[in-house]
Parts: sequence; structure tokens; C-alpha cells
Amino acid sequence: MQCIEDISEEVWQDCITLFLQTWMCCDAAIITNSPPWMLASYPEGNLFQLTQEEIQILLAREGREKFLQGITLAGTKCLLIRDNLYTEGNNTMDLRTKGQSRCSQEVTVVQIESVYLVMMGQKGTEGGPLNLKAFEMAGYIREAIHQHMAHF
Repeated sequence: MQCIEDISEEVWQDCITLFLQTWMCCDAAIITNSPPWMLASYPEGNLFQLTQEEIQILLAREGREKFLQGITLAGTKCLLIRDNLYTEGNNTMDLRTKGQSRCSQEVTVVQIESVYLVMMGQKGTEGGPLNLKAFEMAGYIREAIHQHMAHF
């Protein structure tokens, strides 16, 4: 049986392109907790700079209480708003970038099987609508995965 990791980069990049067509998303990445770590990202955004270490910390199941002190994504410090990433039926995490040279922005992480969608909202986009859009996009990814796996 084929693994999710065998899905081509082109399929993942198509998902990223779709996300960026929404008015509330300005950056997106699809990551996994095993190599190659970054499956796809928006090359003109900031999330393409996510490091392997940042991904490992973000997706670790142990030691999540450390997130209360903050977390770094692509070199940007973020505050934890809500961590339900490993809560069955929810599988999301909400963060907000700390305003540095730019205004703070909402970030949502959604688990989809063994991959994770990271979406950064446009400036002014609130967390609730971004989280709902992330759930919608996660459904699209699930469908793309199932269609791709059905062809092999």
C-alpha cells in the first residue's frame, strides 16, 4: 500500500495554491513529522523557512506545556492561543505571531492523517474564521489524498 509520503510534491503544491486563493490566507505550508518534514509551502511567504527543529517541536506529542512560553515558526515568535492538535475530533492548534516589524497574525495548524496544514491569516483576519477555513481546506486535502491513493 502506498504511503502519504509517496504523494508527489506537485499534489501538495496544488493544495497550497488553492489555499492562497482564499481571501483570508496569506501563507501556508504542509508538513509532516517524519522526513522530508516540509512537503510544500508558498515560496513567497515566510513559512517556507520552517526548520526541521521547529517542525519537530511543533508536532511533538510530549512536552506541549512548554508552548505556554511561546513557540517559534520560521523564525517568528508566536503565542499559543489554543492547543487541541492531538484532541480527537478537533486536531487544531491556534497561534498568534508576536507583533515585531509587522502586525500580529493568526496561525492555525490542522492535523490531517499524518500531515499537517499550517495556515497564516492575512493581517486583520481573526482566528475563528481562519480556523474554519483551515477545517475546510483539511477536507480538501483528505479528498486529494484519497483520490491519489485510489489511483495506485
